[in-house]
Amino acid sequence: MNEIRYSRKRFAEILGMSEQALAKAEARTELGAGGRRDAYRPADLSTYRRVLGIWPERASARKQLFLNFKGGTGKTSLSTSYAYRLAELGHRVLLVDLDSQGHATKCVGYEGEDQEKTLYDVLVKKTPVEEVLIRTPLDELHLIPSNLRMSTIDLALMPMSAREFKLRKALDSLKDDYEYMVMDAPPSFGLLNLNAIMAADDLYVPVLADFLSFHGLKLLFETVQELEEELGHYLHQIRIVLNAFNPTTKIAKEARGALEEHYGEFLASSVVRQCTKFAQSSSEGIPIFAFDPSSKGANDLQALIDELTAGTEAVPVKERSA
Repeated sequence: MNEIRYSRKRFAEILGMSEQALAKAEARTELGAGGRRDAYRPADLSTYRRVLGIWPERASARKQLFLNFKGGTGKTSLSTSYAYRLAELGHRVLLVDLDSQGHATKCVGYEGEDQEKTLYDVLVKKTPVEEVLIRTPLDELHLIPSNLRMSTIDLALMPMSAREFKLRKALDSLKDDYEYMVMDAPPSFGLLNLNAIMAADDLYVPVLADFLSFHGLKLLFETVQELEEELGHYLHQIRIVLNAFNPTTKIAKEARGALEEHYGEFLASSVVRQCTKFAQSSSEGIPIFAFDPSSKGANDLQALIDELTAGTEAVPVKERSA
């Protein structure tokens, strides 16, 4: 994330002002002490928001899970870019990497294997979350990392009492610190993902426009229904997100039609089209909005963010510390 640079125009756009208004703000505050700038870092966004008091309406705390039992659906690229964009706009965001591959950790510029403590320590060793958190250069974005140690998490949780609620308990202790807690889950069925569903308020299910991607949907929805019936856990929002969509192919059109027929009430209206920029940005550890904000992938994801967050209740902004 240290490699991210914003142009002056882009920086002003994110703050919701013109370049002229930015210049005036810098001239009347200590922000302009170093003279005119043409490039900015993510940390500058946090500094300017704090000095100028530019914050969005605070959203009610939401725990949001990106999950599909089938792999290869682009879940991590979506979840990390979604989390970064919300933080970029000034919301307090916690990104939680649940996958032992640590891809969400990598997508925001960190190596999971370099981290001494991860989510494993929180869930199994009862390490305080504050000791595991990574505070990124963008003050509004924090990360709970993951690495290969998470591959044994289901076995470690098995003998524990109330094992289905470990993640919920950990995240509930942070509910006053964040507006969005975004969880990126591995494509598997087990105790960890059961924990994730039980912790979540909202479930977002990325799928590709091919029929193989639908195989995990039936099991996922059956699992959600069982948790409703047996444990009384009801998700506030479930949305299937059609990802990497290519409208020019027949199979993609047919697959979308099948989704609309069988899961229409859950299907998000916004579609994320196929975009090579997503893969490039993820491989470089830079979210799509910082990598190429003008790309169709970024535009589509912004529309999706607007749709997914429209149902969250806004509450007045509380005073924030640096």
